[in-house]
Amino acid sequence: MDSVYQSWRSVGEFFSGLMAQLVVLVQQAVSWLVAVYAQWGVPVEKQLLAAYATLYLGATLLVLFLVWRLVRRRRRKSLQPPAPEPAEVAPDASVGQGREEAVEAPSRAATVEAPPEPVSLYDRMRSGLSKTSSALIGRIDSLFTGASTVNQDVIEELEEILITADFGMKTTQMLVDGFQQRAKELKETDADQLRDLLKDEIRRLLDVNAEPLALDRHSPFVLMVIGVNGVGKTTTIGKLAQQFSSQGKKVVLGAADTFRAAAADQLEVWGERSGVKVIRHDEGADPAAVAFDAAKAAVARNADILILDTAGRLHTKVNLMEEMKKLYRVLGREIGDAPHETLLVLDATTGQNALVQARLFKEAVGVTGIALTKLDGTAKGGMAVAIGAELGLPVRFVGVGEGIEDLRPFDPQMFVDALFEKR
Repeated sequence: MDSVYQSWRSVGEFFSGLMAQLVVLVQQAVSWLVAVYAQWGVPVEKQLLAAYATLYLGATLLVLFLVWRLVRRRRRKSLQPPAPEPAEVAPDASVGQGREEAVEAPSRAATVEAPPEPVSLYDRMRSGLSKTSSALIGRIDSLFTGASTVNQDVIEELEEILITADFGMKTTQMLVDGFQQRAKELKETDADQLRDLLKDEIRRLLDVNAEPLALDRHSPFVLMVIGVNGVGKTTTIGKLAQQFSSQGKKVVLGAADTFRAAAADQLEVWGERSGVKVIRHDEGADPAAVAFDAAKAAVARNADILILDTAGRLHTKVNLMEEMKKLYRVLGREIGDAPHETLLVLDATTGQNALVQARLFKEAVGVTGIALTKLDGTAKGGMAVAIGAELGLPVRFVGVGEGIEDLRPFDPQMFVDALFEKR
């Protein structure tokens, strides 16, 4: 017991000495703080209170700091991965010369995920036309498989299938007449042969007006983009600008859509993405003035391409169409023969209404090409064939998705192959 009492007595004396030293340190700190506050002009009656308050605040901050460090250390330990368990030695491990040989656990090769393979243009086209293909080709295969001969019933049902896919009445008649004439020449009406005949007739109509956009014929090449609101006109311009820019071409954008709120802002966002200059005025400004400044900027910067956005005009309003003609005059005065291409953007999901828009725009301002968007969102992709066949207008670009690469130059052969591929 005496040893226990002696130990407790030693501990008590240690803490008593420690407290005495702490009291001395506190008194010295208080005296120093009082002297500092006296120099700062603090009233005498408040100097001692200020000194004790400072010590209390400092002690509180020190305790909080220590607690924070402790919590942070524990959190780090909890986030560390657990140590790997030692490999178990097989019960039949070999023993040689009285000593067990070490058994090494086989190391696992690090799993490295291979980067996703880029999707080809054909696969994007095939995916974008999946709705049209499912609605069109499935019914055609069923029709031809059950047909023993190409009679009037088969022709009438084929007409119905093509019309419901928005090939249009005139285009459907052209396809059916050519198909029926060639089918008569066949000795056997095999389903695959009939399918190939129809495929060839569709490709023949598409090839009539298929021609690439000749961007190198003029410098700068002026591309005016027109269309009603909501067809994806500004987005199409942004995607084209980024694609042309990635090909090494110098592009200037003109924001002549001054009527729609935030249209110029939207175009400027696309300009920043693709690193091209955007010429714009304030909302409500004269579109012809924007076209004038954009043409001047394109010439001064030695641009390869000038793309001009225009307001989404209703094709039935004469005054708006007259304003469009004013843009033509301004551009033609600044750059010879401009615009060199008038690209009409159409929404494929609107069906026959898109064909009506194309016809009226062509009559009013002389459309030279079509960009058909949202083909991936409709089962009526026959519109691409109808526009070329009925209006004699080439389809320049088709949109089969939301990505930059999903707006591509139109390839008739690829379009038909993707449309007729069996799924």
